[in-house]
Amino acid sequence: LPVKKRPRTFYSAEQLEELEKMFQEDPYPDSEKRRKIAAAVGVAPQRVLVWFQNRRAKLRKLEKLSIKGSGKYPASSA
Repeated sequence: LPVKKRPRTFYSAEQLEELEKMFQEDPYPDSEKRRKIAAAVGVAPQRVLVWFQNRRAKLRKLEKLSIKGSGKYPASSA
């Protein structure tokens, strides 16, 4: 049986601002904190869980790119 995907959740600018603020405070919120965030933002706790997972993945990707681009092996000027 094919798995039915949930429709994409779109966040308003205010919701994203609040989620980013919470992410800066704690990138790994526990279930109680996720419920509080969900109530404040107005989405389901499961959506908050997924948003934080995706945000941590984005952070890892950015860190990986910054390390790669920091010039460990600088291009020669020959």
